[in-house]
Amino acid sequence: MSQKRNIPLTILYETKLALNRAVLWLWIKLGWVKSLLIVPYEGFGNEKEILLVGRVIRDNRVGPSNPEDTVWQNISKMRRRFMSVVIPGVAVKAEFQGEKYFVTTDEEGYFEFKLHPRKSIQFPSRWQQIELSLMDQVIRNQGEVRAVADVFLPVGKIDYGIISDVDDTIIPTGAMRMTEMLKTTFAKNAHTRVPFPGVAAFYKALQKGTDGIESNPFFYVSSSPWNLYDFLKELLQIHHIPKGPLMLRDIGLSRTELISGSHSEHKLEQIRHILSTYAQLPFMLIGDSGQEDPRIYLQVVKKFPGRIMIIFIRDVHSSRHAFVEKISQELKGLGVEMLLVKNTLEASQYALEHGWVLQEDIADIAQEKVKDEKENEQA
Repeated sequence: MSQKRNIPLTILYETKLALNRAVLWLWIKLGWVKSLLIVPYEGFGNEKEILLVGRVIRDNRVGPSNPEDTVWQNISKMRRRFMSVVIPGVAVKAEFQGEKYFVTTDEEGYFEFKLHPRKSIQFPSRWQQIELSLMDQVIRNQGEVRAVADVFLPVGKIDYGIISDVDDTIIPTGAMRMTEMLKTTFAKNAHTRVPFPGVAAFYKALQKGTDGIESNPFFYVSSSPWNLYDFLKELLQIHHIPKGPLMLRDIGLSRTELISGSHSEHKLEQIRHILSTYAQLPFMLIGDSGQEDPRIYLQVVKKFPGRIMIIFIRDVHSSRHAFVEKISQELKGLGVEMLLVKNTLEASQYALEHGWVLQEDIADIAQEKVKDEKENEQA
């Protein structure tokens, strides 16, 4: 896009920022901003650098969901997630290993820390905590605004890593049908949005690998907006799906784009970051045939030859078979198998045949799949 064509978008973007600041000022003056939140997103890193991002917002008072929540309660909570009041230009402090780091939130309220661990310290576990605190006074009677962030570090023996999509890979979303996707997103919650049968058991089997130790890390890369972070984190926890950093994206007007970054660009960039951070680790990629996962994963294989063990693609619609088959043939020429699977058990059997999971875990996956299918029928 030429510089001349970018001018209207730049004007719109600057207008949006000015409007956001004006609305924030008015809300604070009227006393409508009663408390603030630091929302850290699970980070990850290695012995050299840890990346941690998050956001400072008005407390939207969403809270955890309940199975008994009504459709209108779910819609109300989802509306509050998307109507976030962001806090730009404030200082956030991170404390880790006795060191202090400071950053300032950008115009959308986001912050990003790049922390450098002390080499003399051995980490006792894969998940470490970082203390965060807000340094600036934004509202009256603000008090302390603190949060604790979890970050993943590669501690102990790791056989491989797993990078998984979320929508239509872990949970049915209907991303190919806009009306169904909106209905599912707004009318249900983390309890009533049920994953595909057997997903939790399959992912736990991959996490354990063949040594029985839950050490293989998961990373979740999705084009869902950051506004859904707490919802997706709660969903993974409720349905016992392995914990892992969730890499979502900002949506909305930027200086150069009506929507900040495309679906493909976002996923490629995040996967590149993961693979570069863990340069000695092979990875599995898990996605679905509904959108662009096969094409994105092909680009990953080309960019990182020899790093991808297998690609599992959930078959969500027969109209995409030819698309997947074409890319699958190209991947074979690059030495990587891309398996189009109709269900989780099919993928787990393939993993067993290649020595990536334990035989005893296959039975658990099969049992959970049957149990989940029965529950889905009753829902």
